[in-house]
Amino acid sequence: MRDKSDLIPPHGGYRKLRSFKSAQIVYDSTIVFCDRFVDKRSRTHDQMVQAARSGVQNIAEGSMASATSKKTELKLTNVAKASLEELLLDYEDFLRQRGMRLWDKNSSEALAVRKRYQSDPSNASDMSDPYSIKTATAETAANTLLCLVNQASYLLGRQLEKLEQVFLSEGGFTERLYQKRQAARKDLNSGKQDR
Repeated sequence: MRDKSDLIPPHGGYRKLRSFKSAQIVYDSTIVFCDRFVDKRSRTHDQMVQAARSGVQNIAEGSMASATSKKTELKLTNVAKASLEELLLDYEDFLRQRGMRLWDKNSSEALAVRKRYQSDPSNASDMSDPYSIKTATAETAANTLLCLVNQASYLLGRQLEKLEQVFLSEGGFTERLYQKRQAARKDLNSGKQDR
């Protein structure tokens, strides 16, 4: 529990967030996917990699900015979610444009990906490629990444709800700054009256 008397509260800690870890898996896997299945000279290749990167980087930046701006943290976390939504559409487009099957969210394949996600990833034989994107078919890789992007997006949605609740209950930096200033003035004035 943080000390409410601190002007600048603890911040950062994004590396421990499940949303960050999920977005990082999506980013790493998207690079592998794009290098395998999307022409490296195409705009789509760059956009998919940048959307995945944006998901990761905005979580980190928002977490670090949270010390002095809950508004910025909310905004950047939402940007991360929006970037992943863009990436989600790219994977859906990839499948549709090639006449490949889009897994239903309750298909045995999608359920297997979610089950693997919920298990300890340190059990994976290749930590640099825990979902075997390096060897999967294009259809399997794209669908696996859709599952992972959906998971990261879901976690970011929950994170946004929590950030909103914290902001409503605790306020932001400007409010804490004002309260500290008021308390300092009150202490100063009561000190003068005691003389």
